[in-house]
Amino acid sequence: MTHRLQKIYLLAIMLLVFGCSNNPEKYNYKEETTAKPNVIIVLTDDQGWADVGFNGATDIPTSNLDRIAKEGVIFSNGYVSHPYCSPSRAGLLTGRYQARFGHDCNLPYLEENDASIGTPLSEKMISEALKEQGYRTAAIGKWHVGDHPELHPNAQGFDHWFGFAGGNMNFWGYPQTPLKTILRNGKPVPQNELSYLTDDFTDEAIRFINKNDDKPFFIYLAYNAPHAPDHATEKYLERTKHIEYGRRSVYAAMVNAVDEGVNRIDSTLVANNIKDNTIIVFLSDNGGRKEHADNRPNRGHKGMLFEGGIKVPFFISWPNGLKENRRYENPVSSLDLFPTILDAAGGNSNEEPQLDGVNLLPYLKDKTTKKPHKSLFWRSVGGFEYAVRVDDYKLYKSAYKGKTLLFNLNTDPFEKHNIADEHPNIINQLEKTYAQWDSKNIEPGWVDPHPENVIKEEQYFRAIRNKSLKKKK
Repeated sequence: MTHRLQKIYLLAIMLLVFGCSNNPEKYNYKEETTAKPNVIIVLTDDQGWADVGFNGATDIPTSNLDRIAKEGVIFSNGYVSHPYCSPSRAGLLTGRYQARFGHDCNLPYLEENDASIGTPLSEKMISEALKEQGYRTAAIGKWHVGDHPELHPNAQGFDHWFGFAGGNMNFWGYPQTPLKTILRNGKPVPQNELSYLTDDFTDEAIRFINKNDDKPFFIYLAYNAPHAPDHATEKYLERTKHIEYGRRSVYAAMVNAVDEGVNRIDSTLVANNIKDNTIIVFLSDNGGRKEHADNRPNRGHKGMLFEGGIKVPFFISWPNGLKENRRYENPVSSLDLFPTILDAAGGNSNEEPQLDGVNLLPYLKDKTTKKPHKSLFWRSVGGFEYAVRVDDYKLYKSAYKGKTLLFNLNTDPFEKHNIADEHPNIINQLEKTYAQWDSKNIEPGWVDPHPENVIKEEQYFRAIRNKSLKKKK
């Protein structure tokens, strides 16, 4: 073979071997095992356990969420660390029980909140840990862990922020107060740039994904759907018109808007050939709200420490890192997301001693047969209500019912039978376990109206029951 032919032959071989790397449609991230994964946490607001098809919903169309859930691992016992909004988010973002830093109440609905009210800057958020690993970071949607500008996402490790600071907002983006104004990195977004917030948040996430940047990205996408007020566009309402109960139909349309948004984001990942190496986590911030959501077969709703208030629809998908089409039965917590994602990103969660969550990867990859948690804890308003789960036993000091309840979640997963009277020793043991955990917490930095709301709800519940019983007689 002549020298010229040898050069042509070598050039042809090089084109065959390396040509694919210049063709984004043929690039296979499964071969890039050392590449840091992109990460998207999709958090919904007040969504019920049974408001997704992968947990049994038959009325709300969530085919895209169901598909992506099937591509990964569904958590059958996925918990959050608190039964309502702000504290739950503080726990997720820090990987710590929010009672550790006094954030176990919703923020006061005051425009003049100062920088002492909210998750303090001294707490390290997952965004900050990932920036240390070379990530570009975005918070999109509802914030609700610090109303004061000094506590907004741009001060907490997020390069980019598009959303609102407060606890709820109309879905049309009409500015009402500083807490209910859509901001982009601290500046109000003109009304003509907004349409329907669920779609707007999706659009912003897609823009961030498409940004020409060599860094891996982390997006914390906190939709305010399906939290009240009940607003939906004609497109989504058309898809849920088969639901005869009108308010449930609107709620379902709000969930369907999230489903479409996640599908559009997933399609963007595919188009950019980065889906295989992107971690997608989906969960709700707490159990479904009292009205229109469906927490069945679990007992209770948002605000309660029954399973319906703290067990949420929850999955993780990562084609490069996790096997598909699996259900994981052991209890996991939203607190586990910080260490799990940090380790997947090449960090070391063992070097973050403040974390209360655990890295789930060894458990999800079958590298251990142990359970991630022996104990899980919940505290509302400094212990006004609390719960502890140790193995299969769950103790609940319920202000709603005015008593301490005990359930065996193995034989009674839906908490129908209080067995406290039969097991005083177990009650004593679990109360000691809770007290030991609580000794490491601090008093709430502020209070919310949860106690009086609990009392009102229970009084209303009893009045309706008593009225019904009188009619029977």
